[in-house]
Amino acid sequence: MPTLHSNGIDMFYETAGQGEPLLLLHGLGSRSDDWQLQLPAFAERYRVVTADMRGHGRTDKPPGPYTVPMMATDVFGLLDGLGIAVAHVVGLSMGGMIAFQMAVDRPERVRSLVIVNSGPELVARTLNERLRIWQRLALARLFSPART
Repeated sequence: MPTLHSNGIDMFYETAGQGEPLLLLHGLGSRSDDWQLQLPAFAERYRVVTADMRGHGRTDKPPGPYTVPMMATDVFGLLDGLGIAVAHVVGLSMGGMIAFQMAVDRPERVRSLVIVNSGPELVARTLNERLRIWQRLALARLFSPART
């Protein structure tokens, strides 16, 4: 099981293919396995990197709270450890938020961004939005990747 120490945690990752680096970031309550169907197609052209984010899958789960900037720092440490200076970044949901943060913190390290079902921040403006966010967080805690 390949892991790399980054920002105080051991982070699980996998790589496939050759070419320009392509980083795939998963969503909340998920893990890098979600990219398995896309991996063969991308690996024909890119050096694909997938990783389990902090608190997810096979990566360490230290006590929280976790923040998006913290997870972006984790990812930069992973890229550093793999010798990757610049990467194309695809982020799904929470992974999109991490990708946005990476582009803000270190734009010279992000060659391109593809954001799927996400935004740069999660701000509840109505009671209904707050309830939906709370519901998603509760479900992620109850049905973590380890349990599912």
